[in-house]
Amino acid sequence: MDTHTVSAAKDQRQSSGLLSILTLTLCAFSVTTAEFVIAGILPQVAAGLSVSIPAAGHLVTAYAIGMIVGGPLVTLLTVAVPRKPLMVALLLVFVAGNVFAAVAPGYVALLAARVLSGSVVGTFFALAVVVAASLAAPGKQASAIAKVAFGFNLAMILGAPLGTLIGQEFGWRSTFIAIAIFATIAAAFLAKLVPVRGIPTTGSIVGELRVLKDRDLQLALATTAVGNAGVLMFFVYLAPLLTNVSGFVPDRVPVLLLLYGVGATLGNLAGGWLSDRALMPSMIGLLLSLAIALALFCLVGATQPAALVMVFVIGALAFSVIPGMQTKVLIAAQQAPTFGIAFNASGFQIAAALAAWAGGAIIDGSLGLVFLPLIGAAVTVAGAILALILLEQSKS
Repeated sequence: MDTHTVSAAKDQRQSSGLLSILTLTLCAFSVTTAEFVIAGILPQVAAGLSVSIPAAGHLVTAYAIGMIVGGPLVTLLTVAVPRKPLMVALLLVFVAGNVFAAVAPGYVALLAARVLSGSVVGTFFALAVVVAASLAAPGKQASAIAKVAFGFNLAMILGAPLGTLIGQEFGWRSTFIAIAIFATIAAAFLAKLVPVRGIPTTGSIVGELRVLKDRDLQLALATTAVGNAGVLMFFVYLAPLLTNVSGFVPDRVPVLLLLYGVGATLGNLAGGWLSDRALMPSMIGLLLSLAIALALFCLVGATQPAALVMVFVIGALAFSVIPGMQTKVLIAAQQAPTFGIAFNASGFQIAAALAAWAGGAIIDGSLGLVFLPLIGAAVTVAGAILALILLEQSKS
């Protein structure tokens, strides 16, 4: 075989691999848009079902509960199912959940539909991450994971606004129909374009659970939860920080959230590149940089130009750590990577819920809203310390 033929075959494999990963990105965009979009159509949902705005807000919680419980549980229950048919089936269950949401006759039915949709997302995302890593060239796993997570970023800055616009123009039920259609298209591309083979699995529930005994995995999971909790605390209360501390008018908040999302998108891709080159050192450095950025917001957030810069920087740093965290969990849970990533996703959701609760307690307490980023910085430093312990343990 001549050099030209070998080069052509290599280019074809790279092109096929990139197309497969982009398909997984499209799938991630679909399932994540469903998580975020409800915030934009809450008033229409509340009015349509004759419930209060806070009650409609529980639809966000319902989706999160589905992910927290469903991720590990569905992963364990489907451990013996072939991986590619499982991924397609999970997407189709997600489609059914959104169709159910679109035709839900009442509030309770819509809550159930949200739980159903969320219950399969954790397992699907875990499989997507593992498949992307398996398709990547050696040493490029974190970059591949970052490309899949790019769908998450797109959902923040494009999917949620588009879904909100559809809901405002055609009614909130049309938003769920649009998500279902998009996810169906993504499932078709997945079935056609993504090769799924050689994905490690123990083949038994007990075998999957056994990986939780691994000390490296325990520390990797803890690093994800603690390392993200501080910035999640900041993000949940970003709108009041921008209006009450920085002095922006409420109408500017959506644009500032978009700025955060753009930073997150760039940070995610940069974090994948850095993690491929120095996994643990880059994670520790990025976490410490994030802690510094949060502390700086506490110092300069009252100045609007500085606040603008810090919103972008914090968004970028917050998402730059995620590809490395996912990659470390994959390495630590190499015998059962899908379960490891699904469990990691549940831990992230729990951290988000606890961060929201803790942030509210801080705001209501003696410190108040202005010190919230500083406390978030301290929590992020704790995450960096866990990452450092994990690095030292990995050396021993």
